[in-house]
This record gives sequence, C-alpha cells and structure tokens, in this order.
Amino acid sequence: MSQVITAPGSVGHEVRPPDGPRRRVRPSGGVDRVFRLVLRTAGVAVLAVMATVGLFLLTRGSSAFAAAGFDFLTVAAWEPDSLNFGIAAVLVGTVLIAAVALTVAFPLALGVALYISEYAPRRIRRVLTSMVDLMAAVPSVVYGLFGSVFLQWQGVDIPRWLSVQFGWVPFLSVPGADPDNPLAGDSVYVTSTFWAGLIVGFMVMPFICSVMRESFTQAPQGEREGALALGSTRWGMIRSVVLPFGRSGMIGGTMLGLGRALGETIAVAMIISPVFTIQTHILGKGGHSVSALIAQQWGSASVFGLSALMAAGLALFALTLVVNFAASAVIARSRSGQGSDA
Repeated sequence: MSQVITAPGSVGHEVRPPDGPRRRVRPSGGVDRVFRLVLRTAGVAVLAVMATVGLFLLTRGSSAFAAAGFDFLTVAAWEPDSLNFGIAAVLVGTVLIAAVALTVAFPLALGVALYISEYAPRRIRRVLTSMVDLMAAVPSVVYGLFGSVFLQWQGVDIPRWLSVQFGWVPFLSVPGADPDNPLAGDSVYVTSTFWAGLIVGFMVMPFICSVMRESFTQAPQGEREGALALGSTRWGMIRSVVLPFGRSGMIGGTMLGLGRALGETIAVAMIISPVFTIQTHILGKGGHSVSALIAQQWGSASVFGLSALMAAGLALFALTLVVNFAASAVIARSRSGQGSDA
C-alpha cells in the first residue's frame, strides 16, 4: 500500500510517491563509467579466449573429424594411423573417474567445511583452513606418486572387500578375480578407475571445501541466533539456516571440483593402466581418460595423430562447457538462502 503524502502549503492535495525503485537524477560519474568499461572488457575477453580455444581445437582437429565422422564418438579403439579411432572408451573412463572423485570428495569437503565453520574453535579453525589451502597447492604429480607407489598397493584390500561384498552390483564386480584363491595375485585390483578417482578426489576436495566454507560463513548471524533461541539444536540450526544459505556454494564448489576432475592429467596417467575398451568395472584393472591420453601420446603421435588428439581435446572442452553451463543453471535456481526454514 503506497503512503499518502500531503504537500506543504496545499489544502486537500495529496501526492503519492511512484511505485517501484526511484530513478537516479544525477548521472553517474566518470569513475563508474570506467569501472563498467573495465568489467565489460573483462567479460568480453573471457568469452573471446574461450571462443579462440574452441576454434583452435576445431581447426586443428578438422582432418580427424572428417576422417572418422560420427564414429569418432562411438569407436573405442585408438589407432589414428589406421583410421580406427574414437573417444568412446576414454570418454567413458573420464566420466567414471570424475564420478568416483566426486563420490569421495563431496562428503569429505562437506564435513570439513561444516566443522571448520560451525564447530572448530578459533585457533583450530585457522590451522585447518591453512591446511586445506595447502592441500590445494600440492602438485598433482605428488598425488600421483602417492597413489601409484603406496596407496593402491597398501590399500588393495579395499577394492577386494568391495568386490566381495557388493559384487552383485555390475560396476563393482571384478572380472577374472578369485578372492577365494589365496595364491591369486593382487594386480587385478590395482591401476584401476577406482584408484585414479580416489586420488583425484583427494585433489579436488580442497577446492570444494574452500567454496563451501566461504558460503557457510555468510549465513546471517541473526537467523543463526534466532534458530537457537527458538530451541533448535546446533544441527537443527545448521540444517535449517546454514545449509539453505550455502546451497549455491555447495553446488558451485562441486561443479568446480567436477571440472577439475574431468581435466586431471598427470595423476591419472601415473596410476591407471591404459585400456582402449569401454571399462565399466571401476574396481578392475584398466581404464583411461581423455587428458591422460593426450599427455601420453602427444610426443610420439604422427601429424594425423596430433589432429586426432586435438579432436579429443575438443570433445573434453565441450564436455566441460556443458557441465559448467548446467551448473550455472542450477545455481541460478538455488540462490543462497532460498528455502531457509529459519
């Protein structure tokens, strides 16, 4: 309802303020115009760089696309010099590694972010924040060495137990494994998609955790105190106030980690055993990814092989763009604070 205002010095004359936001009377200064120009230039530059990268990959991979056609997306083998090549196997492996990585990283990042922002004392909070940030700065080759030399051999009982207990799930079975045979080797459980995804999950967890933590700390203090004053428990306050306000941060951090996992190269190349077949058994030996394929074959590829690798890079670039655009659409529908019960 608009408020009725009587103008001074008038009798019976009512002035009603216009509905909606008030318009600026004075034009913006030169500083505002420069700031808008800088922001607009930065946005156009980002779009130009993305378009340039896509156009470069498309141009360099055009000969491979022309030779393979639609089979480039359906063939699993990779023999570009024999004109028998495609990204079906490596694309499936890339998605599976990223899925395993998010399965590991998301609950870890969520738990650590909630503990740092809601439960940890101030001194411990600073130490944990610094440790998480340092984990993000560790080079990927260090994670690859840790996984290939130590973790997958010392932790071989993990995939064995998973295959025995949940082998009835198709992607958790291990073809050729005989857990009842004490003389059977453990090599069937190593260099698998599971270990590559586990290491990549450790790598992307700090990025997801940092975004989540910053999002959780922005929850309004008044609504936190209001929920506690109404008798809510600490977990009830987190569930009704903190998590709804941090929803977009959770989605954005997860999608950031997904993009990082899809493009991880060195750690995957050091751990996984390259197999150019569609390998859906994540606990079994063998697998591949697009980025690891490019890194391993770049130095020895022929001219046409380089074009095929460029085409594979374009497919990975397109997949990453699709994931990011989907994440932006989800975030736009899940603004922080939407759905809060407080």
